[in-house]
Amino acid sequence: VQLQASGGGSVQAGGSLRLTCTGSDGSERAFSNYAIGWFRQAPGAEREWVTTINWSGSRTFYADSVKGRFTISRENARNTAYLRMNSLKPEDTAVYYCAANFGCSGLNCFVDGSEYRWWGQGTLVTVSS
Repeated sequence: VQLQASGGGSVQAGGSLRLTCTGSDGSERAFSNYAIGWFRQAPGAEREWVTTINWSGSRTFYADSVKGRFTISRENARNTAYLRMNSLKPEDTAVYYCAANFGCSGLNCFVDGSEYRWWGQGTLVTVSS
């Protein structure tokens, strides 16, 4: 599966953005078979897991740092996943990446970036104070 992330930009603290991850069906499986995760990497920092949605959209997982502010969703008919980010903070500034996983079933697996075989290019989110 191939992924493309978009929707980044510059906002002031307290603002909102919606990121989009658009995928193409792979040679083995359709986009709808994959869990989709969002990761981010701030300048000088390690990559950080943000959130994941399972293949059907029935289960979502969030890092504590974004819980209650970010919402992940997906539309399999459109091969698209979304990350709605509200109440943005300067510490949310990072390059955001979407990634696809096949095989994980629980949080311990979903938080591990090495479990995601397919990655999109990043989209930059900048939050100013």
